[in-house]
Amino acid sequence: MKTNLILLYGGKSAEHEVSLRTAFSVINALDLHKFAACPVYITNDGEWIKGPEITVKLTFVEQLRFQDADETALAKEQNETSTGVVINPAEVGTEKTNTVVFPLLHGPNGEDGTVQGLLEVLNLPYVGNGVLASAAGMDKIVMKKVFADAGIPQVPTVSLRLIDWEQFGDEMTEDICAAIKFPMFVKPANLGSSVGISKAETPEELKAAIVEAFRFDRRIVVEEGINAREIEMAVLGNDTPVCSVAGEILPKGEGNVFYDYKAKYQDDDTILIIPAELDAGVLEQLKEYAIQAFLGVDGSGLVRADFFVTKDNQIFLNEINTMPGFTPVSMYPLLWEASGLPYDKLIEQLVELALERYEAKNRLQYKLED
Repeated sequence: MKTNLILLYGGKSAEHEVSLRTAFSVINALDLHKFAACPVYITNDGEWIKGPEITVKLTFVEQLRFQDADETALAKEQNETSTGVVINPAEVGTEKTNTVVFPLLHGPNGEDGTVQGLLEVLNLPYVGNGVLASAAGMDKIVMKKVFADAGIPQVPTVSLRLIDWEQFGDEMTEDICAAIKFPMFVKPANLGSSVGISKAETPEELKAAIVEAFRFDRRIVVEEGINAREIEMAVLGNDTPVCSVAGEILPKGEGNVFYDYKAKYQDDDTILIIPAELDAGVLEQLKEYAIQAFLGVDGSGLVRADFFVTKDNQIFLNEINTMPGFTPVSMYPLLWEASGLPYDKLIEQLVELALERYEAKNRLQYKLED
């Protein structure tokens, strides 16, 4: 019997287009003899539109951008008459048994625990992290507090709220400049894919970067920049997670000052070194910190842990990503490919982990005995 795999993608998020690319890649990697691929597109306005079951490989991303009551490009490709149907989110998974949901959503309203909470209430198995890990992993302020509690080193950081900035912007700028050193990186607290991130070298640039970050969130972080290598680790599992080999990012495009959105998704000249060349002791410490971070947020399924490693081998955990980029050329799948787990098998492993966690949850007792 095929597993009915419901693929959620798009979303009411600045990372909408990234999610579409992820969905396109995952769907084309699926063994359609094992999985019935059931796409559900979430529009930029938050409308949920169910498309026809996918029975052939996709040829372009736009096939997944459904419109209400219009014949879909996907249906035309498959010589069907199916149209996109608007559904209530609570209808997901109600029509079929043997169902697993795969949230291929990046950013708020998808990767932050909101959709995960819905799937918990609907009692559906789903791929990836649960409510707590998703919420903590999306919120950089909460995430850093969890890491601090676990004793994992981090770069100096200051957090800000929009309401405070609007009243005391000049004073807060002075306080930040006194607390941490330039260069600084300013980031929205609740976005990924480097959306809204700016580098600041002066107080004037800092103010501009803060204003830019507040376009995307009401809470932001300002981090001290350091001269270090960017090293990433992929974590896979549930209660006993394992780590991949390490990878290194070297953005070299003209004008790139860090691994920003353009370098991640639009340029072809960013270099990914897999496996990264590291001292054995440094690699083991990275793995230990990555697993500590995963367990610290009660992770499940997958996490990518991003580190800084200085010339003298100091290690700082930058952040974790609970739904990392997931195209075949994204760092997370590439790390597992280099570790002996190819893209299609990685997807199948994640589905198995989702069922494992679901079955473990259903063995818990939910009512008191009389």
